[in-house]
Amino acid sequence: MTTTAPIRDAATASRSAIAVQFVLLGVIWGSSFLFMKVALTGISPLQVVWGRLVLGALTLAVFVLARRERLPRRAIIWLHMGVLAVTFCVVPYLLFSWAEQHVSSGLGSIYNATTPIMTAIMAGLVFRVERLKPVQIVGIAVGITGVVVIIAPWSGLDLGQSLVAQLALLGATACYGFSLAYMRRFVANTGTSPLMFSFLNIGLAAAIMIVLTPIAALSPLRLDPWIVASMLLLGCLGTGIAYIWNQNTLRAWGPAGASTVTYLTPVVGVALGMLLLGERVGWHEPVGALVVFLGILLAQDRLRRRRRTSVLESEHAASAA
Repeated sequence: MTTTAPIRDAATASRSAIAVQFVLLGVIWGSSFLFMKVALTGISPLQVVWGRLVLGALTLAVFVLARRERLPRRAIIWLHMGVLAVTFCVVPYLLFSWAEQHVSSGLGSIYNATTPIMTAIMAGLVFRVERLKPVQIVGIAVGITGVVVIIAPWSGLDLGQSLVAQLALLGATACYGFSLAYMRRFVANTGTSPLMFSFLNIGLAAAIMIVLTPIAALSPLRLDPWIVASMLLLGCLGTGIAYIWNQNTLRAWGPAGASTVTYLTPVVGVALGMLLLGERVGWHEPVGALVVFLGILLAQDRLRRRRRTSVLESEHAASAA
């Protein structure tokens, strides 16, 4: 008895810690769209990406040094992490930052919720790490329908920057989907800790932006306390510590469970945009988001899993009675 109680307490504490990290992750990543919007009032999209990646890498480096973790020696790991640095960080961050000049921060957070749909497409059709079931194909179709509702073509398509920006947001989530499927295909068993994995990902992306400093970071800028605070929160929290929490959640709950953070981020992003920036939300945007969420449930086959779980629980209760 004295040996099993501490183990049970530790397991409960671990589950509780993951749950707390998951909620904080949703809040911080949902707030990132607000931070980008504020930062863009004084600095360029390239400078936003440069700043968040460098700050994120420095934050993660502090944790790596404190824990005395060693860098991996296998060249193949560095190669794969280099690919992810481009596809999971540099390119989507640039697309999000540029797009937020032309759309609301809330809309950016809504489009970010399409990431699981993009992941299902990439995992099933590009990397073939899983075979798409009919229900998942339906889910992808439903998710695409949700995106169409968000764009609202019946109100007349603005072929200017707004539509291009929305397509850029979809391009960013397609990059996320590609990267998540790539991780499952090539770097699922690298043996690296969540901290080291996050550091390599963000650190290599930061190195790329540092090389591009003459292009990315030397244009004129205007700083004020709000911009500085937004960049510190976006970099140190949203691109630093949050990535450790994401990896912890991913390894504890699996890809399907961890990806449900996309249900939290649009709620936080839209609420902050309305409360702090006075952004307006058309009826079609939350409705389209709900359709996208339904598509996510179908694409991840979560509805059928829940039904199976309910049936098994009922059978277990009946047999116990």
